[in-house]
Amino acid sequence: MSAGAPDGDVTDGDVADDEAGRALRDLALRSSIIVCCGSGGVGKTTAAAAIAVEGARLGRRSCVVTIDPAKRLADALGLAALTNQPGRVAGDWVGPGELWALMLDTKSTFDDLVHRYAASPEQATSILGNRLYRNISGALSGTQEYMAMEKLFELHDESRFDLIVVDTPPTRNALDFLDAPRRLTRFLDNRIFRLLMMPTRAYMRAVSVATQAFLRTVSKVVGSEVVKDAVAFFTAFDGMEEGFRNRAQRVLQLLSDPGTRFILVTAPRRDAIDEALYFARRLQESSISVDALIVNRLHPRFGPVPSVSVPDGPSGSEAAALAGLLANLRDLDEVARREENYFEALAARVAPAPVARVPFLADDVHDLAGLDAIAGHLFA
Repeated sequence: MSAGAPDGDVTDGDVADDEAGRALRDLALRSSIIVCCGSGGVGKTTAAAAIAVEGARLGRRSCVVTIDPAKRLADALGLAALTNQPGRVAGDWVGPGELWALMLDTKSTFDDLVHRYAASPEQATSILGNRLYRNISGALSGTQEYMAMEKLFELHDESRFDLIVVDTPPTRNALDFLDAPRRLTRFLDNRIFRLLMMPTRAYMRAVSVATQAFLRTVSKVVGSEVVKDAVAFFTAFDGMEEGFRNRAQRVLQLLSDPGTRFILVTAPRRDAIDEALYFARRLQESSISVDALIVNRLHPRFGPVPSVSVPDGPSGSEAAALAGLLANLRDLDEVARREENYFEALAARVAPAPVARVPFLADDVHDLAGLDAIAGHLFA
């Protein structure tokens, strides 16, 4: 029930919450992948974990994946740590239901990918030992986002889980996450990349003189050691780019698959709403619809708050105290009203996606009991 609603009455908010709860439960029951997006600090990680918990309670084999290095997911699940491989979370799940969790390790995922596409163990060893590779595997812009997509594809391709819930980085980085497959393809088709690969191709020997001249020019700018590392890396990489390109295309297809759904998570702050509006607009430009909106940490509504007259004299002290409390309630109700106005435009932008509301909780979420409390509001 909504705060301030008389017993037995059903408000429009109650009906909307019930509809949103049914829609979210249907997503947890029928989707194969759910991508949770949003800006930082809005409870996105907790929402992703709660959805995966609900999937397990519905009898599905669920896995929640975070690419957020802040380790909040482990805290929410009551675990000491997470690794790059799924770890099982104990719980009273229904029937075949299971809950698993992992935190992306970018370099380990990249290393696994090199081993997968290398023509021989020697080629993989050559790449993994290259100084340029060791730098880009953990620090190059976009590497984390692409490896997150690779891990998502790997988990989906194994057919081990019925539901995979992905907790993405803050909003604008999450857009990199969604665009990572296209960025990799563009990189592999880049003229500079092709130029650096030329000396490794027998049929391109005729132009290697021009290539070497180009590399000598670059060496004067960045240093000969950097260029040597780059040439050694691309030489070792020879023949593997097609595997990366094909994999990137398959990841793109997975993102547009009907079983992949997107949930936008936000908080009733102006900056968070602006970020969410930006993200929703970018998703629409990519022909991706928002399947649900979660607004977290809302103040409750109290409805009409009565006024109290304060009589003169000693008898008025209790009435004055009550009047002060009621004034506080009116202030809080006004805050809640402004919060509703904040995300009104966002709700209209993602319509007809359902809007699930989660209030402030008394305690932080640090275990399954806390996630159950969140789920109680999400799946009302």
